[in-house]
Amino acid sequence: MIFTVSDAGVTAVITPRGEIDFDTLPDVLAGARELPETVTAVTWDLRHAQFMDVAGLHLLVHQRQACRDAGRILTVAGLQQQSKRLLDLAWELFPDHHWDDFLPGGLLAAAY
Repeated sequence: MIFTVSDAGVTAVITPRGEIDFDTLPDVLAGARELPETVTAVTWDLRHAQFMDVAGLHLLVHQRQACRDAGRILTVAGLQQQSKRLLDLAWELFPDHHWDDFLPGGLLAAAY
């Protein structure tokens, strides 16, 4: 996983590589918790995440809440086709969870 903090420490880009599943989720979340307090905007760039299962959904929900709690802006970018299909399915089954926020055109998808 690659973490980049730039713009005088106020923006962070997190780029996971490989799979996001329940084996990798603890490390991904641990890395996100290490961001400096000066960070006010976080982008999850998922272009190199070749596979995402339900753990990826947990990651996105966790990060949405963590950013709200910390007063940060969250952006999701680079969704791959498989991850997008997973979010589409989650949105169809559980629309009250606002999975469409993460989809292209959604509230958190400004970087698509």
